[in-house]
Amino acid sequence: MPILTSESKNQPQPLPPLREIIARHGLAAKKGLGQHFLLDLNITRKIVRLAGNLDGVHVVEIGPGPGGLTRAILESEAASVTAIERDRRCIAALEELAAASAGRLRIIEGDALKTDTAALAPAPRAIIANLPYNIGTELLIGWLRNHRAYEHMTLMFQREVADRITAAPGGKTYGRLSVIAQACCKVQKLMDLPPRAFTPPPKVASSVLHFQPRPDAPDDGLLESLERVTALAFGQRRKMLKSALGETGVAALAKTGIDPTVRAEMVPVAKFLELAAALPEKTVRKASIRFTTLNLWPRYMSLLASPTVFYCRRRRKKLNSFKGDDYKSVMRAIRKDFTYSVYGAFRA
Repeated sequence: MPILTSESKNQPQPLPPLREIIARHGLAAKKGLGQHFLLDLNITRKIVRLAGNLDGVHVVEIGPGPGGLTRAILESEAASVTAIERDRRCIAALEELAAASAGRLRIIEGDALKTDTAALAPAPRAIIANLPYNIGTELLIGWLRNHRAYEHMTLMFQREVADRITAAPGGKTYGRLSVIAQACCKVQKLMDLPPRAFTPPPKVASSVLHFQPRPDAPDDGLLESLERVTALAFGQRRKMLKSALGETGVAALAKTGIDPTVRAEMVPVAKFLELAAALPEKTVRKASIRFTTLNLWPRYMSLLASPTVFYCRRRRKKLNSFKGDDYKSVMRAIRKDFTYSVYGAFRA
């Protein structure tokens, strides 16, 4: 196992403790970035060990913070580590690790949501990360759409989110995220972590999940259809499938042998894949815009109740942000924004 040291004129010296680095660089966790630092090296080493064989693998880490998990990855046989960090305060702390890593650690300052993770490292590549709570699900969906690019992924989520990802059919936590994740990967829970394992402690427990891409995972076209079908089915959980999917959906349900009177939470992943393959693409896209409209309606109503609109209703004064001169102009701008949102979601 490689030993990380910081070189001096006389002999290599062990790196200072993480808490000392945090104090020196003033690294207090930011709630706005969803930061909760994992500093216990016994825990981080266990996570890396449970991640599987990293010999010759190029690892990408998201949100390393002061580098607790990064140290453990560098101690493994991983060929290299690419760390994406948005918080500039953490860059200097990570550079101390980079100086002791013999060129195996590369630090990228940026937003993981706007980064093509697969392009950062050559194959074979893997992702190991303690994900920021506020963007973990969004990141996962993006990686699942490109799951073939990775050997495996070992990711930490809030336990509630982890339970949704690993849920089996028939329970309240089983949903769209469960179906998509399990269709693309074999998902296994590795361990749970209590709030006290983090600095500062979050209000909820966390779980570490391991994602192993399936050799028989759906191709891009089928996965897109699966996303849209599950959006329809789980977007109205209390409805039977025949009501959620429409008339054409009933024919597809009969073709796949799925009971049209059951709710989406009772349908296993394999059957959802069959349903996605059976539904015509035009039908799925047409139904998707109906679902999108229903989901954007609360947003539209919230805009109507916003302080800006309320002020305009009371004062009828010009608002530069809407480029209008009366209440009607504001309402037209809101309706225009709502229409474009639906259209953009349909095109996506």
